[in-house]
Amino acid sequence: MQIADIRYLFAYDRWATRRILAVLEGVPEATWGATGVVGDRGLGAILVHQLGAAQRWRNGLAGTGLSPRPEREPLPSPASLAPAWEAEWAAFDAWLDTMDEAFLTHTEDGVPVWQMLVHLANHGTQHRSEAAVLLTDAGRSPGDLDMVFFAEELAAS
Repeated sequence: MQIADIRYLFAYDRWATRRILAVLEGVPEATWGATGVVGDRGLGAILVHQLGAAQRWRNGLAGTGLSPRPEREPLPSPASLAPAWEAEWAAFDAWLDTMDEAFLTHTEDGVPVWQMLVHLANHGTQHRSEAAVLLTDAGRSPGDLDMVFFAEELAAS
């Protein structure tokens, strides 16, 4: 795994997450704030957890010692989630710019960093899938989220 591969995975992750965020406006409060829909979470809690996990993994691997837990805060509004993601993506990009290939092969608890980063991208896929089902049920489908559609958009641009 090379840094270019990690950049691609997270470019896809960002593209797909933006598709979810783009259809949140006007989602009914009962849908946004519901609990116990997927495990103990509903739509809002799923998306806040996805953001919090991204923040924790980045901070943990970067060694900053910060461990944000937005899931423990009151549920934010759907409108406040996109700016929070934009801030996280900017922080991730800045951190990614400091990486080299040696860092990707470095191990933490016996697991190479590149595998942890692939896990993080895949974790986002899981929670976007859950959110997409709930949004589709609410009449707000984000459309196709498959990586191949992202690849086709890249190829066309």
